Amino acid sequence: MTKRVYNFSPGPSMLPLVVLEAAQRDLVALPDAGMSILEISHRSKWFDQILQETEANLRQLLQIPNNYHVLFLQGGATTQFSMLAMNLLRGKNQPADYIVTGTWGTKAVKEAQREGEVRVIWNGKADNYNRVPQNSELNVDSQAAYIHFTSNETIQGVEFPTEPETGNIPLVCDMSSDFLSRPININRYGLIYAGAQKNAGPAGATVVIIRDDLMQAAPNDLHTMLDYRIHAAEKSCYNTPPVFSIYLIGLVTRWLLNDIGGLEAMATLNREKANLLYDAIDQSNGFYKGHARPESRSMMNVTFTLPNADLEKQLIKEAEARGLYELKGHRSVGGLRASIYNAMPRDGLVALRDFMLEFQARQA
Repeated sequence: MTKRVYNFSPGPSMLPLVVLEAAQRDLVALPDAGMSILEISHRSKWFDQILQETEANLRQLLQIPNNYHVLFLQGGATTQFSMLAMNLLRGKNQPADYIVTGTWGTKAVKEAQREGEVRVIWNGKADNYNRVPQNSELNVDSQAAYIHFTSNETIQGVEFPTEPETGNIPLVCDMSSDFLSRPININRYGLIYAGAQKNAGPAGATVVIIRDDLMQAAPNDLHTMLDYRIHAAEKSCYNTPPVFSIYLIGLVTRWLLNDIGGLEAMATLNREKANLLYDAIDQSNGFYKGHARPESRSMMNVTFTLPNADLEKQLIKEAEARGLYELKGHRSVGGLRASIYNAMPRDGLVALRDFMLEFQARQA
């Protein structure tokens, strides 16, 4: 088999090897189908079984009650910036409150403003988005239609350790980059959306989990493909869904349940992996400097800088020679970023940590 490197890309990201191997086996022909997963109809009994299992696995992992719908859509989280506002804000004489902790929250505000009044109740821009707010800093409007936040900002590497307190106001979350990385209290949320390509599967599918009462209160002037009610009624098959991506999400959820042991176990492993890097950063005497404040650090995206840009370029080049790929940080933050989603094995973090310590020692 071709040697695999450790891929620290922010997305599309690594997939579990057992998932890739299962997909490889089914690529030519699904068991009992006689045709590839790439060829089966979305109206076939085989895909219906895949869809049912994938939803059931998600419901088990996240303990999703029956009054929530699980939808498999297309267009990524970026489409959801608009779609959720169309369904939850359009035509209402209420504002939507947004908490902005980085790049993706900023983009979500821009799209929502097309549909109604948007209030930014906290913005971390002044500190270059290096932390998330305390509940006491949030100026929540008690009449808000919903409160939106991004649970993990991929670019800046900041993550909410727990949900913000919103009282009875529906909480809406872009959970793209820490979806399925830890348990959540689903009853705290009105709507969750997540692009699959970080933790749940390959690019091409977006998971939306929406409470029924919010979905039913949507306006009646929505375009068909932008109406959650249509997708719920048609079991995510109003049009041709991303069959292969949903199939792989099903395999990933099966891996989380059967191989990992659920989201509590996954969260424990993710904390252990992240701490390997954060400890190396904290103990480097300033050679490595983390972007996020310690209390807001992401378990998924570790962002840090070196003393100068030349050293950063050198580290990235040498890392690739060691099989450690995609460590360059986003241009808005600079430095390096190690994205360590669920499928990144602990051995990958040990390899990166050891290389970082060695690199520092050689530069001393």
